[in-house]
Formats: sequence, C-alpha cells, structure tokens
Amino acid sequence: MLRHARTLITKPSSSSTTALSLSSSFFPDFPKHPLLSENSFSKQWLFRYISGLASSPSLSIWRRKKEMGKEGLIVAKELKRLRSDSVRLDRFIRSNVSRLLKSDLFAVLAEFQRQDQVFLCMKLYDVVRKEIWYRPDMFFYRDMLMMLARNKKVDEAKRVWEDLKREEVLFDQHTFGDIMRAFLDSGLPSEAMEIYDEMRQSPDPPISLPFRVILKGLLPYPELREKVKDDFLELFPGMIVYDPPEDLFEDQDWRRENEDD
Repeated sequence: MLRHARTLITKPSSSSTTALSLSSSFFPDFPKHPLLSENSFSKQWLFRYISGLASSPSLSIWRRKKEMGKEGLIVAKELKRLRSDSVRLDRFIRSNVSRLLKSDLFAVLAEFQRQDQVFLCMKLYDVVRKEIWYRPDMFFYRDMLMMLARNKKVDEAKRVWEDLKREEVLFDQHTFGDIMRAFLDSGLPSEAMEIYDEMRQSPDPPISLPFRVILKGLLPYPELREKVKDDFLELFPGMIVYDPPEDLFEDQDWRRENEDD
C-alpha cells in the first residue's frame, strides 16, 4: 500500500500533463515559474489564469457586438410606441422587458443610446440594474454618461454618476478622458471639470494621452485649460503642450456673432 502511495505522489497525472500542454498551446504567455515543473503542474494555476482573462475589462459584456433578435425588435418598437403613456409603458416593462434575454436587453439599450432616446434609456437603465445577473461595469456606465452628455441631460448624468460611485465603479484614465471630452463637446464645462476632479483623485496612475484629449476639448475655455495644463506639466514635465494663437477665440467669437446676425 505504501508503494502505491509513492507512485501516486511521484507519477504525474495525465490530466496535469494534458492541462500543461493545453496551456502552452493556447496560452503562450502563461506565467512560467522557476519552481513549477511539468510534474508539479497544478490545474488551479491554469484556472486562475483563464479566470483572469475572462474578468479582463477588454472582455466586458458591454463591449461585445450587440445583435438584436426578433423579440428585441418587437419590444423596442413597442417601447417607442408607449413612451408617451407612462402607465402602459411601466406595465409593458414589467411584463415584457424583464423577460428579454440578456443579449436582447443589451441590444435594445444600445440601439436607444444610438438614437438618443434618453427617456427610454433611463427606463432600461433601471431594468438592467435590477436584474439578478447584473454586475457593476465600467463600460455600462461609460455608454450611459456619454449618451447623456451628448444630449445635455445634466440631472440624469448626476444620478448615474451617484449610482456608479455607490457601486464603487472605477474608470481608467482613458475612459475619464473620453467622458470629459463628451461633456466639453456638448458645452458643459462645469460638469466636465467635476469629472476631471474625480479623475485626479483616481487611484489609476495618470497617463499623458487622456490629458491631451482633455486639453484639446478645453480650447474654447482658456481659463479651465490653463488649470489642466499646469497639472499636465507638473505630472509630465518633459512634455510640450501646443497653445493655439491668442486671437483664435476672438475670430471664433466674431464668426459666431456674424452667424447670429
């Protein structure tokens, strides 16, 4: 019996060897530890590595291609028809929208965001957050905020921002830059600067590209731009910021006044 026990300990199992060969074939960048040999390979390492890939932000369900099925098309059409009747709309959401497949619900929300259907997007936003499968996601909130910024819906944007803060959703620096630029392009500088303050307090390390995106969006707001520019030069002292000619904004104001006349 002792001899059999030694065999079980020293002899590598076929499943371990198979798992190791699979990891080398499909995951060439699988971490190689100096103390980890073929004989001591643990399937738990492979499981953890694959789980890490699956939880990567780049694989978020909100970034996948959203194709609307037949039932989703029917629901989207009915929601648009009932949007002016709040009682019937809420009844239809409870009875039909909540029964949609996850993929169809994503697709309907994405289509309404594309069409700038703010009221219906907020309705579906509430539905998604009540689903049992819902998990806070950076890209879910990013898409909502950019749609609301595009339509200058400040109150709704503040509500969404409060929700993501409550759920402890963290944006990366690129996402902060994209959202802030969306608010700036819509003529909402004060709201954009509130987001900038959140960006500066973020634990995510600052990188230069989002700052350049923000600085370009701040061209019509010289005073705010100077504040961000000072922060940029402090964080990245070896870099250069392009400053437009001083009379650029005077020419823009003159053209705008002529267009109004």
